[in-house]
Amino acid sequence: MRTTTLMSLLALPLAMAACDSGQDTAQMNDMPMAENEMMDGEDMPMMEPGSGMQTANAEGTVTAIDAEAGTITVDHGPVPAIEWPAMTMAFGADEQLRSEVSVGEGIAFEFRTGSEGNVITSITKQ
Repeated sequence: MRTTTLMSLLALPLAMAACDSGQDTAQMNDMPMAENEMMDGEDMPMMEPGSGMQTANAEGTVTAIDAEAGTITVDHGPVPAIEWPAMTMAFGADEQLRSEVSVGEGIAFEFRTGSEGNVITSITKQ
């Protein structure tokens, strides 16, 4: 019984402080950010306006080309701009891009990713 009472006595001030924090939070939301805390966008991936799509660049090796599915599968390195680890995955690619590469070739490529999938927008052979 003493343990329960002791725990209640310790928890009560914390609970009261949490309940009283609403006023402080409202005041904090009205405070301007310090200039050095402003986001400059330097490390942020590019977003296409209104689409929720991101663009990024990667390098890798073509492991498959599927004309029927309209994809190029690439074993690519990490993509820090969008926090992707290295992996092998299929990207949508138009017919012209698919015709420019062969299985086994090293490529650098730009792609967009979002709710509509992952699509290669340009390829450079390496």
